[in-house]
Amino acid sequence: MAFPYRLNSQAHEEYIEAYEWYEEKQHGLGNRFMNSVERRLQQISEHPEYFSRRKHNRFREAKVEHFPYIIVYEFFKQKRIIHIAAIYHSSRREGGKYRRMK
Repeated sequence: MAFPYRLNSQAHEEYIEAYEWYEEKQHGLGNRFMNSVERRLQQISEHPEYFSRRKHNRFREAKVEHFPYIIVYEFFKQKRIIHIAAIYHSSRREGGKYRRMK
């Protein structure tokens, strides 16, 4: 069973900006990035407890295949929902990627 997920507004902005950046660099690269992110989001949705826990044992991180991005999320088992806190470039400072659900 797949669980629904919600993207934090900043995570959504990061996702769009990264897509546009890759698409500017090479036509079609943005779509490859988007497909990689969507595949990982689908895996998270289907198996939210598969990926390792990180910050304070609340957040989990899943690397996006072929791109230097990490999807940071929380799984709320009782509420049966996944909160995507960030879609984060792996070379950035870590502090801003752990965003709480609003």
